[in-house]
Amino acid sequence: MPSFEHHGAQLYYEEHGQGFPILTFAPAGLRSVIGVWSQPSAPINPITEWSANYRVIAMDQRNAGGQSRAPMTAQDNWDTYTDDHVAVLDRLRIDRCHLYGQCIGGSFIINMLKRHPERVAAAVLAQPIGRVGPLKPEWNANFKGWTETLKERPEATEQLLDTFYKNLYAPGFVYCADRAFVTTIKAPCLVLAGNDEAHPWPISEELSKLIPGCEFIAEWKTEPALTSAKTKVREFLAKHTPARA
Repeated sequence: MPSFEHHGAQLYYEEHGQGFPILTFAPAGLRSVIGVWSQPSAPINPITEWSANYRVIAMDQRNAGGQSRAPMTAQDNWDTYTDDHVAVLDRLRIDRCHLYGQCIGGSFIINMLKRHPERVAAAVLAQPIGRVGPLKPEWNANFKGWTETLKERPEATEQLLDTFYKNLYAPGFVYCADRAFVTTIKAPCLVLAGNDEAHPWPISEELSKLIPGCEFIAEWKTEPALTSAKTKVREFLAKHTPARA
């Protein structure tokens, strides 16, 4: 399956279907890999839902336990991941696409909108991560679990990992951008609400109010709301898919 080298990183991705492209970011925090899309934690699997009508691109994030591997440095941050995402689009000669991301994928999307808004036709953010209160001194459970997978990486010292943790999560809100930026987003967006500590309802609700023209789905993870949400997401993507030249 396709993989390529980009600035020292080996990036793995898959393509499913044909049509206007949708770049997808799986849930599971820093263990975001393609296989998570087929797990119960992902109520909407973009590969099975949309590959009949779209070119769905999925990828393993760097150092997530899948087939994408990269050096680790204390400078790594949200932009490091966005550079990987743009590299995949460039590799596939995709100038513009939809984005669908769950969990950490919400912050991947917002950072892409901040760095490369011209690449995004529309975006769906499913239970985006974020923080309402102050940063806790101890690592969150997801990050701590991820560090346990790095035992054979000599560069993954506690000092480096703590710096990386703060690079990602110290800012709060959606971590990669502040509220002032979010109010400037021009791409059509749809938010599917989160409802737990890692994906707080207040973050989803606030995003939907701050992003101009944003659509919002409060219930979507279980039936009968799930079927309705799938229909609404499909209609949203179709509405914002550019007509063929």
